[in-house]
Amino acid sequence: MKVAYFDCPTGVSGDMCLGTVLDAGVPLDYLTQHLDRLGIAQEYSLTEAWVNHNGQQAKKAIVTLKPIQESHDHTHDHSHTSDHSHTHDHTQTRTLPTIEAMIESANLPERARDWSLAVFRALAIAEGAVHGILPEQVHFHEVGAVDAIVDIVGTCLGLDWLKIDKFYCSALPTGGGTVWAAHGRLPVPVPAVLKLLEQSQVPVFYNGIDKELVTPTGAAIVTTLAHHFGHPPKMTLHKVALGAGTISLPIPNILRLWIGESGDSMHSHSGSPNAQKSHSHDPSLTHSHSEPHSHPHSHLHSGSNSDPHGMHQTVIHLETQLDDLSPQTIAYTTQKLLSSGALDVFTTAIGMKKSRPGVLMGVICHADQTAVCEQILFEETTTLGIRRTVQQRKALARSFETVQVMGQSVKLKIARDGDRILNVQPEYEDCAEVARLMGRSLQEVQRQAVFRWERLGREMQP
Repeated sequence: MKVAYFDCPTGVSGDMCLGTVLDAGVPLDYLTQHLDRLGIAQEYSLTEAWVNHNGQQAKKAIVTLKPIQESHDHTHDHSHTSDHSHTHDHTQTRTLPTIEAMIESANLPERARDWSLAVFRALAIAEGAVHGILPEQVHFHEVGAVDAIVDIVGTCLGLDWLKIDKFYCSALPTGGGTVWAAHGRLPVPVPAVLKLLEQSQVPVFYNGIDKELVTPTGAAIVTTLAHHFGHPPKMTLHKVALGAGTISLPIPNILRLWIGESGDSMHSHSGSPNAQKSHSHDPSLTHSHSEPHSHPHSHLHSGSNSDPHGMHQTVIHLETQLDDLSPQTIAYTTQKLLSSGALDVFTTAIGMKKSRPGVLMGVICHADQTAVCEQILFEETTTLGIRRTVQQRKALARSFETVQVMGQSVKLKIARDGDRILNVQPEYEDCAEVARLMGRSLQEVQRQAVFRWERLGREMQP
């Protein structure tokens, strides 16, 4: 599995992300050719240059807007400074539906398209929450500015070109001071950034630099794409790409994109330290903290950096209505979606036109699995259209433990909120197999599994 880790010692902005993919080897011509499909070719130019920050060389992505009707720096999402204006009076403001239509009609690679849509939707949700309006009603420069479109779509194009499968991100520095925006002077982090960090429960820290270090565009990119925030994942490091910011800081103003390979076996789960200690001497209770492939959300809790209280995360909700599909086809499609990376698939009985009974099929997936899930729905069902929305979810931290029931292994899923265990659930397939082998009822096996787990815990307590 090819993974990428956003290392953000001085924060993250849209142009820094774009600079990293250029440094990673994505051809500039490839980006401009695809960006021009958005219909904005006459509004910008994109170039690249090597710059030096504190003795380190990094790639700078330079978005030049045209025509310029007002002389000021175009640095809303680029300069990491607190003395610039965030207004972009030289370009039209665009709403979220307008941008979504631009992206949908641009014939972009599927993953780049889906990631771009998810990033803009997350940004609009955050801005809408700040202003008390619906995301579709957000009408402001930050989403509509051409440079933000180039940064977001260009970054997603580059990451798709690099064939990244999974994303991680470091904790983010808060920065400090104030910046000028369309609504006047704002404290750093600006409200939209704070909302994005809050929605994804991102770990933050203060690095002593009172500048705008994390911009709305940068925050939207990493909170939408990253599966986990904290220390880097276990991987074989192949390349480090460097994307430069604009201003000089006490430390190099550089975003570092670590690119490497990570096998599924490398994503272990720490579980509860207390649980590990209390059961470590009993051979009948083993710990398997790696979630099976059928649980794609396991990255929320990988390694020692998992949040014991769970994590908020952006997910994609797909849904379609069907009134002419057999139950067998629905069941087959459901299993295919789950085995292909969907987090959940569900159906609801509904009434449709001409009084026909129908089924509403819903799919929950991560942004990078949207294209795959949509393709399955189109290929395996009779649907002619799929609705897509971006949602926020919170998942509890979880781990797996195994007990012996009637001489057979039964795995239990342990859900935690901090130090509290909220749920202990024996795995159905394991219990069903034991029930069949031993000629016992399913409920009896499930009760014994939970009882065995609780008793071993009490025996190991000091």
